[in-house]
Amino acid sequence: MIIAWVAVFAGLAGVIGTNGMGNTSADSIPGSRASQALERMAQEFPTDGAAEGAQNLQLVFQPKSGAVTDPDVAEQIHAVLNSAASLPGLDSITDPLDPQTPYVSADGSVAVATLTYVGLDEDAQQSSYEAALALQQSTPADLGVELGGNLVPLGAPEQGVGEMLGVLAAFVVLLLTFGSLRAAGANLLVAAFGVGVGILGVFAYGSINPIGANTIILASMLGLAVGIDYGLFIVSRFQQEVRSGKSVDDAIARATGTAGTAVVFAGATVIVALVALIVANIGFITEMGIAAAFAVLVAVLLSLTLLPVLLETMGPKALSKKHRQDLAEGHLWSDESADKRTFLRRWGTFVVKRPLLSLGGGAAVLVVAALPVLSMETAFVVPGGADPESTERTAYNVIVDEFGGVQSPLIVLADGADVASRTGSLEQTLAALPGVASVTPAAISADGDVARVTVIPTGGPIDETTTNLVHGLRANGDTLVPGVTLEVTGEAAIGIDQTAALNTALIKYVIVIALISMALLILMFRSILIPVIATAGYLLSLLAAFGASTAVFQWGWSFPLIQAPQGDPMMSLLPILLVGVLFGLAMDYQVFLVSRIKEMHDRGLAPKDAIVEGFSRAAPMIVAAATIMTVVFAGFASSTFAIAASIAFGLFVGVLADAFIVRLILMPAAMSLLGRSAWWIPRWLDEVLPHVDTEGHALDESPKERPLELASI
Repeated sequence: MIIAWVAVFAGLAGVIGTNGMGNTSADSIPGSRASQALERMAQEFPTDGAAEGAQNLQLVFQPKSGAVTDPDVAEQIHAVLNSAASLPGLDSITDPLDPQTPYVSADGSVAVATLTYVGLDEDAQQSSYEAALALQQSTPADLGVELGGNLVPLGAPEQGVGEMLGVLAAFVVLLLTFGSLRAAGANLLVAAFGVGVGILGVFAYGSINPIGANTIILASMLGLAVGIDYGLFIVSRFQQEVRSGKSVDDAIARATGTAGTAVVFAGATVIVALVALIVANIGFITEMGIAAAFAVLVAVLLSLTLLPVLLETMGPKALSKKHRQDLAEGHLWSDESADKRTFLRRWGTFVVKRPLLSLGGGAAVLVVAALPVLSMETAFVVPGGADPESTERTAYNVIVDEFGGVQSPLIVLADGADVASRTGSLEQTLAALPGVASVTPAAISADGDVARVTVIPTGGPIDETTTNLVHGLRANGDTLVPGVTLEVTGEAAIGIDQTAALNTALIKYVIVIALISMALLILMFRSILIPVIATAGYLLSLLAAFGASTAVFQWGWSFPLIQAPQGDPMMSLLPILLVGVLFGLAMDYQVFLVSRIKEMHDRGLAPKDAIVEGFSRAAPMIVAAATIMTVVFAGFASSTFAIAASIAFGLFVGVLADAFIVRLILMPAAMSLLGRSAWWIPRWLDEVLPHVDTEGHALDESPKERPLELASI
């Protein structure tokens, strides 16, 4: 097994070494109306003579006193422009005060100079931007100079201390759970190796076929979390089997057959949820889902193959010192001998005895956490840079306030016979529309049938006025000018279409996930009401994750973990990712909890007794697993990279809500209220459903395993 996995790792590394890292694909949504209009524009207007590979920066002057045209202020501006002319890599610079080509606001409070760079490689982009930033920082404070734009492509930063602390905290939880440094180390080692194999696999594929820059984020985050969790279930079961007197070989076999079976089912559920992202029909979303599904698959396979090898190597030394001593003295562990006075057992008893209080209190917490979702806004890309406090964003906002959406104009294509004769009427009609700041003269295609008009909106590309303008132009595009059909494209229109597509995909995906949840749970637990409660609880925890993310990242509420920029609309892709990942995790916790309760119920215990007994057996593993997930996601949430931080924070809140409130409070409380009716299922459905043994309980009917030789301890 070790040789096989090392060979897999080496093979994937060899693919990358041979092909390189490959190209990065754009996170775009082809086929939208704006994208189709852009393709049409490229056909009708092949080139406008712009320099290939040109990049622009803006020096925005907003003096604290006086107008930019005042002699003293103008002299300072020209001094800055003279210094900027010698910036490394600069191709050209404009003078905003030039009477022939002025770039000055109507009230004279703002002037904008454009710096143009051509043909910069990656190193030159970095050095040129740093030089321009140093120039901006050295200008007089009263001149109010900001640097707009960015020459450096956005990418994920290096892993920070937060991620490492999250892994360290997970190791501490494992150590406390197992009581053995060896067992905790083996679990974490297998999980870390799984992340390495998963990431290498994604990059190896990316070296052959381009993938998005953000594809790896979810795979690394989820691969580490489930890798630790799945190892936890198997190692814990192995420890129980050894403590009960079984030999190491038989304990490994039984742990793999029971907990390993649950891991297979849980992992398959997560994989199904992630692959189901294909229903969104958005390429880069599907890529992220499949990459994460691959990482989960690797985690499952390693838990079933490599982890048993390490358990065989450790043998009884995987137990704590106290448990090894008990075993040597002949004190064997069993369910009956387990401590009946644990906190979690008392907690389960309280929830069962006070179901209305528990149900109402838990639901109230989730509803309050979910309330901010009512004001949640999403955007595919936030213009002006990721940090609202940066000079780049400040410059962008100043230009929008003074000149409208000139940085992200709308491009209107007018299609019709002899359209050139109607351009005057077209320009006047467009200029009179609400939300339009100005209109540039139309350009006519070579065949004279298509006109291109640049429309400057009054707001930025994610402002409501711009969105309404785009939708209005499309809705009335056939009637505004007789004989002419209008289509809208440009960066702002493409972003609006992308956000709309993701919001539509989110609704579709939630419906699909809810149906999958109901079907799987009915199959597993042979009940109608339990799946309804479980799915409703999942949706509540999902809304709580949305609400908390809105409050922290959109509203800017302070939270100790968060170092990434705040105050922007939510990323359009965040909700759909949270839906898939939290569904998979919720199903894990549901399987581990309710299967234990069902086992006790099938043994003939009264409904409330079965809940308490099953809860007391499953809750410790759920708490440990959810705690590990929580600390790992908390580590990623501390990232300075907004995309990674927002995904991790949503998962952090979602796991807390689903594991500790939905599964450990709402589920047992609701089942207590339902009593025996919780297990009701129509007879015809019960007869046609196959029996699924999700935790390997069929092994309970197998012959007794060989006893452990105490002399080997």
